Amino acid sequence: MKYQDIITIEPGKRGGKPCIRGMRITVYDVLEYLASGMSQEEVLKEFSYLTEEDILACLAYAADREKHLLVTTE
Repeated sequence: MKYQDIITIEPGKRGGKPCIRGMRITVYDVLEYLASGMSQEEVLKEFSYLTEEDILACLAYAADREKHLLVTTE
């Protein structure tokens, strides 16, 4: 699975934030639910239009972004 096939960015949708499959739910939304303690199963139950692959794509996207952050030390 390539997250690039699932995560979409459209300038006029949700302020250009990365969304899932062109819907209005953002990667940030999903990550925030997971970080707040919801399990993947709970997220999928609450948002029936999401799939396990969508959640994994959000995690992969976040991991890829983290990998590319430039850290400077002084």
